[in-house]
Amino acid sequence: MTGSDFGVSRRTLLRTSALGLVALPALAACSNDGPALVRARPNLTHGVAVGDPRTDGALIWARSDQPAKLIVETAATESFTDAKRFTGPLLTPDSDGTGRVRVNGLPAGQQVHYRVTLEGEDGASSEPITGVFRTVPSSASDIKLQWSGDVVGQGYGINPELGGMKIFSAMAARDPHLFIHSGDSIYADVPLQESVTLPDGRIWRNTVSEAKSAVAQTLDQFRGNYAYNLTDQNYRRFNAAVAQVVQWDDHETVNNWYHGGLVAETKGYRERSMDTLATRSWQAFHEWMPLEPEEAVDGRLYRKISYGPLLDIFVLDMRTYKDTNDIDNGPNGRIFGPEQTKWLIEGLRDSKATWKIVANDLPLGLVVKDGEQKVTAYEGPANADNGAPSGRETEIAQVLSAIKANKVGGVVWLTADVHYTAAHHYSPARAAFTDFDEFWEFVSGPLNAGAFGPNPLDGTFGPEAVFVHAPPVQNAAPLDGFQHFGEVLIDGKSRELTVNLCDATGSVLFSQRLAPPVR
Repeated sequence: MTGSDFGVSRRTLLRTSALGLVALPALAACSNDGPALVRARPNLTHGVAVGDPRTDGALIWARSDQPAKLIVETAATESFTDAKRFTGPLLTPDSDGTGRVRVNGLPAGQQVHYRVTLEGEDGASSEPITGVFRTVPSSASDIKLQWSGDVVGQGYGINPELGGMKIFSAMAARDPHLFIHSGDSIYADVPLQESVTLPDGRIWRNTVSEAKSAVAQTLDQFRGNYAYNLTDQNYRRFNAAVAQVVQWDDHETVNNWYHGGLVAETKGYRERSMDTLATRSWQAFHEWMPLEPEEAVDGRLYRKISYGPLLDIFVLDMRTYKDTNDIDNGPNGRIFGPEQTKWLIEGLRDSKATWKIVANDLPLGLVVKDGEQKVTAYEGPANADNGAPSGRETEIAQVLSAIKANKVGGVVWLTADVHYTAAHHYSPARAAFTDFDEFWEFVSGPLNAGAFGPNPLDGTFGPEAVFVHAPPVQNAAPLDGFQHFGEVLIDGKSRELTVNLCDATGSVLFSQRLAPPVR
């Protein structure tokens, strides 16, 4: 199979999304070594991806199997008449053959066709891969975005008997403009076996790889987790046709990690330092995902994506700056850290967009215990005390109070992490802490992982579970119908926002309409 087999326009993607998977050949590492004949023609090994769109363009990501220059062409049609050419970096083994280039100077609010090729050291070119994306609108327009998280978790990998991770084809079929990947993009701490016997005797079968045969501890093992996920044809097709905004959470490193932590001895890690593992994970994440660290506020992750006059997206990092899971730091708890807290408060205050989506990779009011600890510990902000804000809740309270004080309207929170889908309404009328305006938080996931839940709610900020779709048993297999993604629709004329919570087939399980804030 050549790279061109994965090149699709959006129309072609929708037409072929129901087709079964075609097996890929072994995918080579990027290397300076090897026979000249092999090196004469570089190959795009894992498809292409689009990230962090702007009004005039987006980031285009790709990977080569040998040193080669990244070339991207863009055009208004799939015939590539009058194409613009962008020359990206030389892709080398230093970045595992990955790289990206920002294409710019394109018209706002338009569908863009793009074509990616590699140019080898001797001038030979790869087979092309094509895709599409939409530039950000400059005027009020209809917007459709999706969000979810949790890919290849709990030992459930790419099942060839089911056609792979078909939820990505179901998502693509709904033709979104943008996808927020809410984290747990890999499960570096969960190896795969060829088969998993379920409690009722059914067999789940996985394709496997060397990198997924053990927990990730080395940089190459982390890289291999991303490579494994992109052997799924549904995922690659989705990446080629939908621009992404990506976050990270814990399983990109190790379950429930935090700075200064140690992996439990019982886990069998040779490298137990969570800081060391996170450093390697950070490098692999930024190599293999379509984002540019230099465009983040901190040079790592948190950033704002302006999506026209109707929407700003605030992408949070609730992992890098939080305190340890096994203590309650009273009024000094951290989940964002002081700099990110200030950035979020000021960004929401200054936003002129009708709607402000806060992409929080950890839910605000769901109690998520850290089962890795030997003491009472919590993974997210909520700490089950139901009282005044304490620990990490203090930073959440700062943000919510500032939203009220600054009279910021249209704030909606989107999250994943807990492996079920839900709609939560927060109100000071039900809360122990009352200095905030009511708001909604919507939960989605998993994409391809074990399903859990529902989790208890902490009463500090007065959440109510208006809708929940969770399995009757813990760690339900993807076969059981509890895989989810969420969808946000913004009407360009009325400015009304609608949230749909969907299952893996694309069926809408719950819908909530929100009127635009009063100006």
